[in-house]
Amino acid sequence: MADPMRIRAQSAGDKTTVRVLMNHEMETGQRKDSAGKVIPAWFIQEVSATLNGKPVLSAQWGPSVSKNPFLQFTVKGAKAGDKVAVTWTDSKGDKRTDEATVS
Repeated sequence: MADPMRIRAQSAGDKTTVRVLMNHEMETGQRKDSAGKVIPAWFIQEVSATLNGKPVLSAQWGPSVSKNPFLQFTVKGAKAGDKVAVTWTDSKGDKRTDEATVS
């Protein structure tokens, strides 16, 4: 399982900015190792986010996203103390969910 995501959710007025740093190797399937063998593709395919259990973001990614991707989005209507959860699923079926409290 991958390392935890770093999530920060900061409210300013009626908008909350959520910043997420995901720890993932994000292999494209096009690189070769030192022996010349192709490194198999392994990347995040789906990302979703919820605010207090209600979906606010859904995205599908491909192999062209960089290693340890950074995601930022804005949500309306969140208040201090609300919970933002981010989940990703990769091409090997691994899944990770982490959450943060809006400040």
